[in-house]
Amino acid sequence: MNNFSEKVSFIWGVADLLRGDYKQSEYGRVILPLTVLRRLDSVLAPVKGQMLDTHAEVKNSTDNFGPLLDQLTEIKGLWNTSQFDLQNLLNDPDQLGQNLRTYIAAFSPQIRSILQHCDLDTQITKLERSNLLYLVVSKFVELDLHPDKVSNIEMGYLYEELIRKFSELSNETAGEHFTPREVISLMVSLLFQDDEPILTKPGITKTLFDPACGTGGMLSVAEEHLHSLNDSADLQVFGQELNPETFAICQSDMMLKGQNAEHIAFGNSFSEDGHPDRKFDYLLANPPFGVEWKKVKSEVTDEHNDLGFGGRFGAGLPRINDGSFLFLQHMISKMKPASEGGSRLAIVFNGSPLFTGAAGSGESEIRRWIIENDWLEAVVALPDQLFYNTGISTYFWIVSNRKRSERQGKIQLIDAREMFTKMRKSLGNKRKEVGPDQLATIVDLYARFEEGDHSKIFTNESFGFMRITVERPIQHRWEVSVDGLASLETDSTFAKLDEPIREAVLASLRGVAGKSYVAETDVRAQASAVLAQAGAKGKKLEDIVLAAFAVRDPDAAPLLDTKGNPLPDPDLRDNENVPLPVGRLRYETSVTDRLGTAPFVTAVDSYLTDEVLPYVPRAWVDYTKTKIGYEIPLTRHFYQYIPPRPLAEIDAELAALEQEIQVLLSEVRGA
Repeated sequence: MNNFSEKVSFIWGVADLLRGDYKQSEYGRVILPLTVLRRLDSVLAPVKGQMLDTHAEVKNSTDNFGPLLDQLTEIKGLWNTSQFDLQNLLNDPDQLGQNLRTYIAAFSPQIRSILQHCDLDTQITKLERSNLLYLVVSKFVELDLHPDKVSNIEMGYLYEELIRKFSELSNETAGEHFTPREVISLMVSLLFQDDEPILTKPGITKTLFDPACGTGGMLSVAEEHLHSLNDSADLQVFGQELNPETFAICQSDMMLKGQNAEHIAFGNSFSEDGHPDRKFDYLLANPPFGVEWKKVKSEVTDEHNDLGFGGRFGAGLPRINDGSFLFLQHMISKMKPASEGGSRLAIVFNGSPLFTGAAGSGESEIRRWIIENDWLEAVVALPDQLFYNTGISTYFWIVSNRKRSERQGKIQLIDAREMFTKMRKSLGNKRKEVGPDQLATIVDLYARFEEGDHSKIFTNESFGFMRITVERPIQHRWEVSVDGLASLETDSTFAKLDEPIREAVLASLRGVAGKSYVAETDVRAQASAVLAQAGAKGKKLEDIVLAAFAVRDPDAAPLLDTKGNPLPDPDLRDNENVPLPVGRLRYETSVTDRLGTAPFVTAVDSYLTDEVLPYVPRAWVDYTKTKIGYEIPLTRHFYQYIPPRPLAEIDAELAALEQEIQVLLSEVRGA
């Protein structure tokens, strides 16, 4: 079974043994940890005899024999002191469960910790009860997963392919676990592109972090990419993962690749920061799209309220059904200060973070925080149908606090939506892939940082706007009408009056039906008199009567408040977006003072004069309601108008089709 797909199919075939005793959604709980165990067993096989001999020699003289055993595999924390391996466990079928537990208990503490997250002991018990343990273990023994047969890279692919299959089987989202390799390669190429002169220095050491690392695919590809640039480079990778099975896979895989498995933390990145005191040179992530953060709402909200910018979520909180911006804020909090060399990050988003959220909302404020701090370098629009679990369009955000001088104050948009190769066979929703040529083209567009058909460059403030509130005065006349009487009769406050009073008011108003009033003072006097005659009074009741008989009239005089200012008509209230004035904006938590400065007031006044007053002369802006918002309408900037074909051309085409149909009909009749 040297072929990769054969190995996947073989392991997948173990699921047939579980059918009936396990639900489809539970297959992975057995197969994934046993695949990890078989991989560890295969790696240890060539040195197991030496390991047992060494352990027998030193166990009575020291408890710290781990480092000696590590030397045999050259992998820290990978050793086992049991006489058993998976092969000889099968020699005693009756004691298989007990012996398997003994074998697992003899692993190093690091390996035992990894396997505990898989809850393998529970599965051993369940397999024993179902009389499946011997069959399943014997199947795995047939599989040789030694690194000579299955490289570390292939092993990563194998884990991910199994997860994809299990996720499809149970209708779960494979995208929560891993990302297509060519997509990761593109992310990493963009992430490292500016730094090749630094990364090719002999003995360079860098750190990289993925807060939703899954099985560690992104970490592995990043390490491969750096080594392709510089064999002597050292990339120390860190991650965090919420799913226990994929966490265990990631830890074991990192260990076998020579990384420190303890750098992979377990838990929810939002509520249990696994690396609270660390900063990293590079960060990358493909967080689940549109994931709710309701389960950790109290922890996240408390951190936002109590710590502000002293915590991770000071800029704002997104809506509860999409935690994408929580991941990004978390990652930004892990960037090194610019004074210490700074950091760069790449993250995969769907379209929502580009524009979701009105001015002043959590999402808009997070965008403002990022853009006004001049951290957003580029947004890359990717082809759709690129991921296994979704066909939607996706985007890379490249964020850095150490921009090159020519990028400072600017944001690059790259349109790579048509840069793909069609796959011969789809995998889930994945029908397209970014080929080597397309990858090189996208990286080149980013590197050249020039305007073109697929690359646009904008100043930071180009994506900001002032959301202004345009008011128009209340202009009413009043007509005592049948509809008005019906409206008054159904008013909740009026309905609470005693019935005799209600009937008296309605009778009086019916007596003046058809009467019209132009001045508010006149109709209010009439309403006051009618109410008083019926034994009721008060401005609130007068307002209810006036509202029932009000008719909007653009020729009427505006209603005024006690200070002589026109009263705004809520039904005619409008909002407009006014571009921000040109000039680099520095982030500040409050924008109230900014909005009162001359450039901003002038921009609003000019907009009002040019775009509003020519059409509604009595309009004005309520400056107290102005908010600043940010959005990134990427597709709008790459829209190309395609004019419709000339009518004559369409008519000629229809005429030709009609003629063709007539010929076909005549042939049918002739037949």
